[in-house]
Amino acid sequence: MTREQSNTMETRRSMTVLEAAEALGIGRTLAYQLIRTNAWPTPIVRVGRVIRIPRQPFEAFLATGAYDAAG
Repeated sequence: MTREQSNTMETRRSMTVLEAAEALGIGRTLAYQLIRTNAWPTPIVRVGRVIRIPRQPFEAFLATGAYDAAG
């Protein structure tokens, strides 16, 4: 991955399920299973068949280990 690609990933407001799974240290299959069973720890966005993880709540979850819906 180039520096430009890395910077672009950091400035996007959302991430793919695979990117989020890698950050959590889990596999893709488990990540999709958690989403499917409503056990994913942060909000998700579905647009048709595409699933994205909003970056801000996900990063807050990584920092604290908890998600605060109030914000």
